[in-house]
Amino acid sequence: MKKIFLLFLPCFFYISCVQTSKSEQTKEKVTAVPVFNPDSAYQFTKSQVDFGARVPNTKSHDDCATYLTIELKRFGAEVVQQKADLIAFDGTVLKSTNIIGSFNPKAETRILLISHWDSRPWADHDPDPAMRKKPVMAANDGASGVGVLMEMARQMYKNKPTVGVDIFFCDSEDYGQPESVSGGSSETSWCLGTQYWAHSPHVAGYKARFGILLDMVGASQATFYREQSSEYYAGNVVEKVWSTAQSQGFGQFFINEKGGGITDDHIFVNQITGIPTIDIIQYDPKSGSGFGTYWHTTHDTMDKVDKVTLNAVGTTLMHVVYNEK
Repeated sequence: MKKIFLLFLPCFFYISCVQTSKSEQTKEKVTAVPVFNPDSAYQFTKSQVDFGARVPNTKSHDDCATYLTIELKRFGAEVVQQKADLIAFDGTVLKSTNIIGSFNPKAETRILLISHWDSRPWADHDPDPAMRKKPVMAANDGASGVGVLMEMARQMYKNKPTVGVDIFFCDSEDYGQPESVSGGSSETSWCLGTQYWAHSPHVAGYKARFGILLDMVGASQATFYREQSSEYYAGNVVEKVWSTAQSQGFGQFFINEKGGGITDDHIFVNQITGIPTIDIIQYDPKSGSGFGTYWHTTHDTMDKVDKVTLNAVGTTLMHVVYNEK
């Protein structure tokens, strides 16, 4: 995906906590939150990578779409495959499949959880020029977010949340125009599946209370800063997620500082549908790209995925979803 860091403003956020009396605390109903299993999330991630690079118009891509659809159905979701021929920046027709799995489909209050499942066709940031035309295996950049959401789906099958949840695996996210192409990269050349869905959702007039996008959420010691566009469109959702992470002991992952502004799927969800949506995305201040050194290279492989990080993200989201009323 093309991520543009507009400005990095180091700024700490302080969360005020209001203490309730002991009598009030005893009256509060404690929500039972299922335990997220990072081993399972890791296996879901690996299962995608085992198909190979999930580049549109390839067998690996088609086989993985079938796998994700079958698994969501196995976990009791109502599944829609939204197929579309999407035109890439270079005129290539991408046979794309958005996959949406809905839990508690009749519930009026809904949460939208998003991750792209496709792979970038070219490792255009690879340090070896000879490798830059090879596809990216996308273990972290795509598969990790899907792996977290698949494990959440497995848990929701066993223990339904109060609200409705729609898991959206968007396609053709990472086919964006490379910087080396004449004219530079175009923001709208990225996130094609999400743009299509936002204009033609799987349910007419679809609305959700809020949305959360996962992107590159599996790297060892990954850090997630408060992304600027997320703050602009859905600051209260950022606060909800980051404060939940802090309360669960994951403050070393969810950093209470502003990160950059990023072009990602959440931008189009916010701008087209009006659903307030945030992006949980790795930011590495020591990397020139802002991401891991293996981003958009042939080195984005399973050895970059860490169960500890998957657990931090998955557990945080489980508490967010199951405490929503």
